[in-house]
Parts: sequence; C-alpha cells; structure tokens
Amino acid sequence: MQTLSEIRALLETRGIRPRHRLGQNFLHDQNQIRRLVARARIAPGDRILEVGPGTGTLTEALIDAGATVIASEIDPEMIAILRDRVVPQGSSRLRIVEGDCLDGKRALSAALTLALAESFAGAPFRLVANLPYHAATPLMILLLTTRPDCVGQFVTIQAEVADRLTATPGSRDYGPLAVFATLLASTELIGSIPPSCFWPAPEVTSALLAIERRTDAPPFDPVALGDFMHTIFSKRRKQLGTTLGRDGPWPLGVEPSMRPEDLSATQILALMMARTTN
Repeated sequence: MQTLSEIRALLETRGIRPRHRLGQNFLHDQNQIRRLVARARIAPGDRILEVGPGTGTLTEALIDAGATVIASEIDPEMIAILRDRVVPQGSSRLRIVEGDCLDGKRALSAALTLALAESFAGAPFRLVANLPYHAATPLMILLLTTRPDCVGQFVTIQAEVADRLTATPGSRDYGPLAVFATLLASTELIGSIPPSCFWPAPEVTSALLAIERRTDAPPFDPVALGDFMHTIFSKRRKQLGTTLGRDGPWPLGVEPSMRPEDLSATQILALMMARTTN
C-alpha cells in the first residue's frame, strides 16, 4: 500500500494538487485501509466496485486480496496515475471507468452501468471505497434501491452521513436515509476516522461503515417511497394528519397525531402503501 510520502510524490512529480471540488482527501492510514478490507471479507475472485480510487492506495490492497475491481474515477490525472502504477500490478483484474459514477442523483452513469454488466454480468459484487463526500449519499442509496446485485457496501464516509444511515426512530438524524437502510439492509458503524488519516485533512470526522443487503427485504417501489418520505419529512415537526389529511386509511399502530420521526421504517412503508393503494 502507498504511504503518505508516496502519495505526495506521485502528485508532486506530475505537478498535481488535490482538488477540493472533487472531494480528493486521500486516505493514507494503512491500518484504516486494512480494517476496511478485512471487514469486507474479501476473498480471491470477489467482485468489487471502487469509486474514487485516487492514486490507488485502496485499489492496490483490493488487488492484493485477490479481488476483481472496477474502479470509477472522474479525474483524468488520477486515471493516469492508476494506469502507470496500479495497472501493471493487476491489469487482468482491474477495469478503470473514466468519468462521474452518477448520471444526476437517480441513476448510475452509462459507462459504469455498462462496465458492471460486462465485467460482473449480474453476479454479486460489493462496493469498497473511500467515497468522495459529494457522491456518497446518492451513490449508496442508488446501489441500495436499484442494484440487488450489490450485496454489500464497505465505505469511508462523512460521519454525519453515517449517523443518518444508522439513525433510529425518534432521533434527530432519523429520516429517509435510515428508512431505506433499515428496510433493505443491516448497517454497522465499524469505527471513526480522524481527519489526520487523510491528506489533505478534511474539516470533518469520517466513519467506516458496513451495509449488508437483507435477503428478506420487503418489495416496494423505491421512487414512490422516496417521494412519499420527502412529503412527510419535509414537514417533520408537523403531525401526519396535518400533512396527509386526517381521513384514513391509517395502518395499525399509526395515528394522525404522530410525527414522521415517531414511525419505524416498516410503519412508514405501510403508511405509504395504504395511501397509494387507497
């Protein structure tokens, strides 16, 4: 794995500076990288999606563990480093996808979708990545709601996003992210990462998070549920009866006097289905 001095040298010899607008905070703490790879339980032949590989520190660890990797990178200068340094180490097991991983906030990019189809062919894969902050939330929700072949996500993300994904009813951070995560997966906060583990050091604390897909997830339309949650959580301090109208139907255990943050994920889903099928 690359040390901090190696990462600096890779950029300095090319006259490159980390780009804040691209969320380029390179994770250089090798203990944290090992911790992430170990929790993902990577075995030889496993299929891994990495988004925001940067200079390839984590990419190298994934290849060393025997994984086949699709690495999605938006910065052409980082892609050049990946091709010069990482491809010679694992060219048969690394595919680099150039460009943004997202097409807006509701779809993966066409290039990434094609790469997943061609390289993984519908077989299960996992996301293992030091995610750029700006892409983390939409990417994770998209993989949860539209890619059942993504069976796990093991990521470093902004601590406040991890708090929202793992929040429970009644808490300040409880909202749509937690509802989706609860309905579709189990979540585990692996640990906290201080800013000093990154270069340049961000102004916020990060977290290691594991999300593993449930095999018994209830069927639902994620777009419809997302729209419904936007309606109720945009007025989260108002009673549900005020937002939705007090005339039924109301699922068992759900009252018009309750607020969105009072409801469990299954109650929110039941309320949405009752209202959309009425």
